[in-house]
Amino acid sequence: MGSISVSNDFSTFCNNLRLNNTVVSNIQTRYHAITKRINQDFWNTDSDTTHSLYVGSYGRGTCIYTSDVDIVVELPWSYYTKYNDYSGNGQSALLQAVRNSLMKTYSSSAVSADGQVVDIDFYDGIKFEVVPAFKYSDNSGYCYPDTNNGGTWKSMNPKAEIDSFNGRNIISNKNLKRLCRMIRSWNYQHTVLMSGILIDTIAYRFIQNYEYADKSFTYYDWMSRDFFKYLLDNADQEYWLKPGSNERVYKKYSFKSDAEKAYNKCLEALSDYDNDYAYCWHQDWREIYGYKFPEQ
Repeated sequence: MGSISVSNDFSTFCNNLRLNNTVVSNIQTRYHAITKRINQDFWNTDSDTTHSLYVGSYGRGTCIYTSDVDIVVELPWSYYTKYNDYSGNGQSALLQAVRNSLMKTYSSSAVSADGQVVDIDFYDGIKFEVVPAFKYSDNSGYCYPDTNNGGTWKSMNPKAEIDSFNGRNIISNKNLKRLCRMIRSWNYQHTVLMSGILIDTIAYRFIQNYEYADKSFTYYDWMSRDFFKYLLDNADQEYWLKPGSNERVYKKYSFKSDAEKAYNKCLEALSDYDNDYAYCWHQDWREIYGYKFPEQ
């Protein structure tokens, strides 16, 4: 097929989905500033790297637009003891203490505490969600505050999830993270309303047993078709298990009809490829994935 290169077009598409260097640089600068402030106020050190961790889609390396950057900041266990001893909602008091710390670095109008996180809203539309947490001594993850319903403590193990995700990405020739970013593009394009962690978890479970999991970009048209078929076939499932922690990830909205449309459009694209209809082929993929897929 002289006029269609699956490999070149999907490679270009995947590059188009990557965050640009300026955005990444801004995120890193802010991450180090936040980390340094927390270390100064809670650990009495000036380090801008220790006691913090990127989590969420940015931590997994699967985001395509950065509106939210999630980070965990570890605090000394003595603060858990202090706030756990409060007679009422020590979790809320802890979030306020972290907020007060971060307001020394950022304008008070930009910093707010809500539920489980301290938010910092930046002028360029990027929001940092900072989760204060305490590391368990057996390395099984973190304890973190939830201020809702009078205040409780919850557990998470983001490092296990990220390690599991990174391991599967390596085994799959980096196709897992690329697939996650492609599906995000579809999700945005069609307002499917799948959460980032739901996309990543389903993509992980799909690629775990996929026969072409480690193939080159040449297989990305098939991988797209087969993923949407997998999504369609499993659309009635209520929840999936996160890699690494096996926590349940629930779907909030049905994506069945969207998955079916995308699957059928993939079949059209494959037919257009067989007939060497280059213009139609490109339009098919742009209809699925949006304008970041290249034109003919």
